[in-house]
Amino acid sequence: MENFDEEMAEILEVDSVNMDDQLSAFDCWDSLTILSIIALASETYHVTISAADVNGAVTVGGLKAL
Repeated sequence: MENFDEEMAEILEVDSVNMDDQLSAFDCWDSLTILSIIALASETYHVTISAADVNGAVTVGGLKAL
């Protein structure tokens, strides 16, 4: 999980993220971004999450907790 912040910043198309950042506040927040997060979780962390899980996370920190 040491690269999580960098990976999320790349997906969210920003320079950096904070754990308190609201996901819906990012300009690129859409269904494709959610799919990218699901793919990242599966491929990198071997965790299966759903779109509902991602939407329920609300913040970057919430995603990390998943």
